[in-house]
Amino acid sequence: MGHLDINVGKLKKNAFRYSKVRGETASRIRIPGGVIDAKSLAKAVEIAEKYGNGVINITNRQGLEIPGIDLRDMDKVNEELQSIIEALNINQTQSGAGYPSSGTRNIIACPGARLCPFGCYDTTAMAQQCEKLIFPNDRHVKIAFTGCSNDCAKVRMADFGVIGMTEPQYDPARCVSCGQCVDFCRRRSVNALSLVNGKVTRDAAKCIGCGVCVVYCPTRAWTRSPEHYFRIVLLGRTGKRNPRLAEDFIKWCDEESALKLIKNSYAYIEEYIDPNAVEHKEHIGYIVDRTGFEEFKKYILGDVTLPEKAAVKQKLYWGGKHYDSY
Repeated sequence: MGHLDINVGKLKKNAFRYSKVRGETASRIRIPGGVIDAKSLAKAVEIAEKYGNGVINITNRQGLEIPGIDLRDMDKVNEELQSIIEALNINQTQSGAGYPSSGTRNIIACPGARLCPFGCYDTTAMAQQCEKLIFPNDRHVKIAFTGCSNDCAKVRMADFGVIGMTEPQYDPARCVSCGQCVDFCRRRSVNALSLVNGKVTRDAAKCIGCGVCVVYCPTRAWTRSPEHYFRIVLLGRTGKRNPRLAEDFIKWCDEESALKLIKNSYAYIEEYIDPNAVEHKEHIGYIVDRTGFEEFKKYILGDVTLPEKAAVKQKLYWGGKHYDSY
């Protein structure tokens, strides 16, 4: 193979991975919320067989990666990707040129209310809505949506985690005092229910809005609230220096506010990112470590009007393993 003059930065920004195999690259396909139609998936298979090595990697963040692509075929692959990009409603700056950005990382979501009886909201739809708000963007931010406190999407390892909540609605007229909701709340949640004089009482301060009582009530004495609520957790991360879990920031948040505070974080990054960061991809968590949480909070809540029910934690402290003291 002859010499190829490749601009690695441009390659990565176009959502192609720099490969350890000389002369090859891998195409990354965004799938916001982890749902792709069968026709688009078949197209990805076609690209893998035509331009790649016949293999598709399913990434940890619910995207696809097609390895084994000759660097000279990038433009052709971008043209082939167009139908997938349009089907998944991905923002573009130029049709047929592939993806206009490599970051923000693919937004992940559990199946949510579309499939799971425990899902408190349509996680896929909200993830796709968030995608439209923030992509294209090159900043290093990870966002995840999960339908309930089971956290099947592992959102506590993301920069922004959105956990579905519901405020259980109790109709004592339908309650037969069977105690099943109390039993399942004790065994599968946080023991926020008790049976008093033949009727169930809920400790509102203890309740995490998981909806277990709704799922297991045999008479529908418990139902979900018509309003969707969310628990927002912030700045979990893996990585080398200081891996940690996200901490609770807001509970009983509304959808509009949840999406807006995520979008607001990008203005904060633009203001405070280290201009000397490698490839300008400084992780948002390390920026917050440098500026302090108060400044970050000021930015993300800048034009957000939270519902009266929302509870905001004023101070956040993260733990995790530190490697800077050796």
